[in-house]
Amino acid sequence: MESRANVLILCCNRLLRESVGRILSKKTDFGVSTANPGPNRQAEITERQVDVVVLDSISALRDIVIIEPEGSGKRVNNCVLVAMEDDQKSFLTAIRLGALGYVLQDASAVEVVQAVRSVAQGEAVCPSRYVRLLYDYFLSRNSSAPSNHLRARLSLTRREQQLIPFIERGLTNKEIANQLNLSEQTVKNHVHRILRKVGVVDRLSVVEAVQTQAMGI
Repeated sequence: MESRANVLILCCNRLLRESVGRILSKKTDFGVSTANPGPNRQAEITERQVDVVVLDSISALRDIVIIEPEGSGKRVNNCVLVAMEDDQKSFLTAIRLGALGYVLQDASAVEVVQAVRSVAQGEAVCPSRYVRLLYDYFLSRNSSAPSNHLRARLSLTRREQQLIPFIERGLTNKEIANQLNLSEQTVKNHVHRILRKVGVVDRLSVVEAVQTQAMGI
């Protein structure tokens, strides 16, 4: 007997949540449940042994743990974003937060089903034109030239630029300090200056702003 993937639909839009639920329920390889999104859903997801979580917003994606912090890279949830706008910045943010599927607003029901099925099988799904974007982003992260360009654009010092990858990995000031052999207060001061220079109020927004600058979006 073919095993079924447990899918939990946490779309903010009720009509979309119910529609996707009906579509997936017609497929024999899915066990489907729905719930209102919220910041305390991780325990429920774990308890239900959910294989795929379906969401419809970046904010909902942030409310559940996708990848464990401290740079472990261990994925906690397999998430698919559906009915998303065709926006490169939103796409890169979703990928950085750990989403494995990004399905656009104009996608058909067949495409939504295939995306959920592919993620349940351990694959990743995105619009074909975004594949090149991922290649370019990876290249920008592994080239010294873009880093110099970023320092010039954002007026970041070499040390401040060095902190960006640690912030992206979700490390705390103390953890960054241990990595770089600095005092925690020194790191705190650097992070404060980065926030001011980039013009944002939190660490997540720093990463999003740097991504945007790196890709020229």
